[in-house]
Amino acid sequence: MASSSVSTTQDGVERSISDAPPTHYVVKIQLFSLLLKNSVENYESGDFEAGSYKWKLILYPSGNKGRNVKDHISLYLAIADTDSVNGNSEVRASFKLFLLDQNKDNYLVVNDATVKERRFHGLRNQWGFDQFLPLRTFNDVSNGYLVDDTCVLGAEVFVTKEMSTGKGEHLSMIKDATSSKHIWRIESFSTKQLECYDSQTFLSGDYNWKIQMYPKGRRLGLGSHISLYLALADPKAIPSSSKIFTEFILRMVDQTQPGRHISGKASYWFSGSNPENGWSRFVSFVYFNQPINGVLLKDVCVVEAEVTVLGVTSAV
Repeated sequence: MASSSVSTTQDGVERSISDAPPTHYVVKIQLFSLLLKNSVENYESGDFEAGSYKWKLILYPSGNKGRNVKDHISLYLAIADTDSVNGNSEVRASFKLFLLDQNKDNYLVVNDATVKERRFHGLRNQWGFDQFLPLRTFNDVSNGYLVDDTCVLGAEVFVTKEMSTGKGEHLSMIKDATSSKHIWRIESFSTKQLECYDSQTFLSGDYNWKIQMYPKGRRLGLGSHISLYLALADPKAIPSSSKIFTEFILRMVDQTQPGRHISGKASYWFSGSNPENGWSRFVSFVYFNQPINGVLLKDVCVVEAEVTVLGVTSAV
């Protein structure tokens, strides 16, 4: 009959001794010292199944340097089929990690003493122990954990709950986002009779955009101002759950003085249902038509757009 006894509880970690081997998986490592000699930072076991999910053990033979662990073995349990915890799905499980004492033929069992179950999900797919065991204790042959340069590890995993938190969204901000610039030269402006004119499409942040001009004005600018907007070129192609956080500048260039222009700058969450943003009163007819201002020269005006996609929201 298998027996177990609690030995120590420290820093929220319980260590006990058990005669029973781990139920779900065992890993035997021979010539353990070669992991250190060959600078193997971590070793991932093969997948094993428990509670209808696939799992694996991740061993750091000289400590998890990413978490500033020194002089200890680090050992973790990770869910291997990460697709099962994508989006808002999660698996809650209790687990124990094992290390065989080869001298006494029983196991050191390590588990969390304060939290009975852990949540495995897309943002945190592994749990375990940074300081599973001091290297000095592990390497001491009298303790039986490393004998003839061989050790045996194991795991038990019990899934306690599976759940999905329903609908949600994922905002991805873009580091070091780059801007795209598009220049639109509009000739024979005085002949423009349509309500709205579109520039050629251009790409920024993996999305197609266009500039829209209303030469006779729109909304509050109707009959007194030229209206100018940035718009998604194909809003129907944008999923209904997506939003695109964009910073943009629209300019009308003074063609007589380099570097001078009329401009507007804005940030906006573009989407399929809100595909455009800009200014209904971008420039007055009076200012636009005065030759001294250089915006309309020889019946030509030049419009620029500078567009930077800073983040994207999608459904999960």
